[in-house]
Amino acid sequence: MTTMVCKRIGVWIFLWGLFSSGVAAPPPTGSEIVTQVEQLLWGRTAQGQYEMTITTPHWQRTLKLRMWMRRPNKTFVRILSPAKEAGIGSLRIKGEMWNYLPKVERIIKIPPSMMLQPWMGSDFSNDDLVKESSMINDYTHKVVGTENFQGSEVYRVVSIPKPEAAVVWGSIVYRVRKSDLMPVRQDYIDERGQTIKILTFSKIRKFGDRKLPSIWEMRPTQKPGNTTRIRVIDVVFDKPIKDSVFTLRNLRRRR
Repeated sequence: MTTMVCKRIGVWIFLWGLFSSGVAAPPPTGSEIVTQVEQLLWGRTAQGQYEMTITTPHWQRTLKLRMWMRRPNKTFVRILSPAKEAGIGSLRIKGEMWNYLPKVERIIKIPPSMMLQPWMGSDFSNDDLVKESSMINDYTHKVVGTENFQGSEVYRVVSIPKPEAAVVWGSIVYRVRKSDLMPVRQDYIDERGQTIKILTFSKIRKFGDRKLPSIWEMRPTQKPGNTTRIRVIDVVFDKPIKDSVFTLRNLRRRR
């Protein structure tokens, strides 16, 4: 038996002994956790129907939405109901965003300074809804520990913006279940270290071949009684979306 063959046999015996001994795999990095969360929630493409309920101390309204997203550069959202807002649309292509208002038949370009303004009076900003900022590309991620959250052990991941990234948050803190890397909460923190809003995820459902939270609730910390809840009605991931969806011509259509 040659020396080379003996060495190979020795390596395989070592590896077999390592795996059979129950040596645990290393824990995921912060970047791996955030990438998994983003992939779970959005995939390469996502298209589906959502329901957004906006609640304040004085009123409540519910919008039904249709959304198409091709990560990382294109998003299209159309309001289906109620009749008063039906036909309103939002289109994002890379760093540019437009809204269409059917009542006045006008397309309005949204300047970068307004990306953090509320979308349709909700607690989700324009940026939250169309995902102009990229969590994967614009932030660095670090696991800072584990904790118990609502009866489950979770990773706590702090995401810090890269120096060149055009984002406004001082940091975003993820809580992600250790057992299946399911997101349960995100805290949005300003540059002074103050938590501005909290996004929670609940009610896991199966959509096609994946399970994900069907309820996403955004709560601003400085507006008691305000919440915006998104309910995922139906969504399909990783299916091709026509280029014609992400056009100003399509934005002008009412449906």
